[in-house]
Amino acid sequence: MLHLVLYQPEIPHNTGAVGRLCLATGARLHLIKPLGFSIDDRQLKRVGLDYWKDVDVHVWDSLEQLRESAAPETPWFYFTTKTQQCYWDAAFPAECYLMFGPETRGLPESLLETNKDTCLRIPMEGTRSLNLATSVGIVVYEALRQNRG
Repeated sequence: MLHLVLYQPEIPHNTGAVGRLCLATGARLHLIKPLGFSIDDRQLKRVGLDYWKDVDVHVWDSLEQLRESAAPETPWFYFTTKTQQCYWDAAFPAECYLMFGPETRGLPESLLETNKDTCLRIPMEGTRSLNLATSVGIVVYEALRQNRG
C-alpha cells in the first residue's frame, strides 16, 4: 500500500483532491496537524465529492506519532524542490510513505537535511513549484507504474 503523507496541509481543495486520488489508487492518506482547515470543511468535501467518506484517511497530531505507528522497515520519500534527485530515478517499493509539505513553504529544512538520501524532486521549468495535488498525482502514478506494470 502506498501511504500519502500531507504535512500540515493548508488548502482544503488540495487535500480533497488528494483524497480522491487516494481512493482511486488504493492509497492511504495521512494528514499531519496542524491543518489549515477543519476536516469537516465544506470546501474539502466539495472537492472530494461524495467520495470523502470512503477515503482511508488518518489524522495525526505530529509526524512523530505517525512514524511510531509505521513499520520501521517501510521506506519514506520526501518531496521538495531543494534537491537534485529526480523522482523518476527512485525505485518505489509497493509499500512506502510519500511525504509532501504545506503549499506555501514545503517540508521543514531540518527534515530534509536528516533525510537527504530520500529527498526527491519533480523537474520543472518556468515555475518554482506545482500545485500540491498535481505533484502528488505525478508521483503516485509513477509508484503504481513501477509496481503494477
